[in-house]
Amino acid sequence: MTSRSVRGIAAGLLTAAVASAATGCSDDGGKVSSTVSGAASAAASAASRGSDVMASATAAAQEKLDGFKNGVNAKKDVKVGAVTNNNDGRAVATITVTNITDSAKSYMVQVNFRDGSGNLLDTAVVTVDDVEPRTPKKATARSNRSLGGDITADVGRALRH
Repeated sequence: MTSRSVRGIAAGLLTAAVASAATGCSDDGGKVSSTVSGAASAAASAASRGSDVMASATAAAQEKLDGFKNGVNAKKDVKVGAVTNNNDGRAVATITVTNITDSAKSYMVQVNFRDGSGNLLDTAVVTVDDVEPRTPKKATARSNRSLGGDITADVGRALRH
């Protein structure tokens, strides 16, 4: 996650927290300033945890892709469908892999989940084995955590071997 993305998430959380605190009641005798300060601290903490989670997911995806031996770039072989949410709030996208070679191949695909502004929220890696030549094969990518709002998905990397 870029520092710009972290700042954007932190700013959004901070704005929501400040707006909520400024219009609500506080537990300390009506001192809104301490409520706002507490909300700002909570927002900054949440943004920091979000950054840590994203960094961890990105590192795990990179490690999986790096372990995929003798892989060649196959990003053009993969298409990502619309994103939906499953019962536990995780984002789900169907990917379709079409093997353009003359023999069965396996694929490892990194799917990036983004918000409406294009900020990276999560990433998942999907392995699709035994894709026959010129025969599309579908698989499902799921985010590692609950994601809300207008979520899209794209192919970050795709390797074939």
